[in-house]
Amino acid sequence: MGRLEGKVALITGGAGSIGSATARAFVAEGARVVISDLDQAAVDAVAVELGDRALGVAADVTDSDQVAAVVKAAVDRFGGLDVAFANAGIAGPNATIADYDPAAFDQVLAVNVRGPFLLAKHALPVIRDGGSFIITSSVVGLTSAPGICAYATSKHAVVGLMRTAAKEVVDRRIRVNTIHPGPVDNAFQDAVERDATGQDTETANEIFNSMIPLGRHARPEEVAAAVVYLAGDESAFMTGATIPLDGGMSI
Repeated sequence: MGRLEGKVALITGGAGSIGSATARAFVAEGARVVISDLDQAAVDAVAVELGDRALGVAADVTDSDQVAAVVKAAVDRFGGLDVAFANAGIAGPNATIADYDPAAFDQVLAVNVRGPFLLAKHALPVIRDGGSFIITSSVVGLTSAPGICAYATSKHAVVGLMRTAAKEVVDRRIRVNTIHPGPVDNAFQDAVERDATGQDTETANEIFNSMIPLGRHARPEEVAAAVVYLAGDESAFMTGATIPLDGGMSI
């Protein structure tokens, strides 16, 4: 039996590298998975790859009705919900606070903070006792850097959301934790690094590698492995935790 045998999971940002890697890992460990993202074709592609243990549902995580509909789809299709992974996120532009566009700031917080809040609002009441709620924060939810005020603010904010939720559902043995990835080898991070450095992708990657004590970017599958642990019964005594997956950047 797999580590997640019999469990039903929902993943937002499920068409991206971390989300899709986690969906594959969940299914490999015996779970059934609802994969959600903005684009129906993108989530369908992941779901088709995973077969009848997966369902793709397009939704905007900033829209309460759409998030509620995704949660309902998981319960209707698979008979319940055990794990919710709030993974959808955007980076926003790189600019000083004085120059930061307020509309861009609001959009980053809408996706990165309102999104996890809405998933918690709609998923926590239906997650079965002993389940797990996981939020993707970032290494800059533990630290920060110049030029990323919206992103860093949002990733710190979800730690507060996590700690509040963890206390609210502890009587049902539902655990709530955040993961804090550092640079991950994917297109999202490539764009962030080009924007931050003004360099081409290869040069920007090398610059960021030099900032990581372990000297390399994480693979999406390494992040997914941590999410599997938090989703499963092995982490039954872990709640309210901030889990760094940053190669030592937050030391």
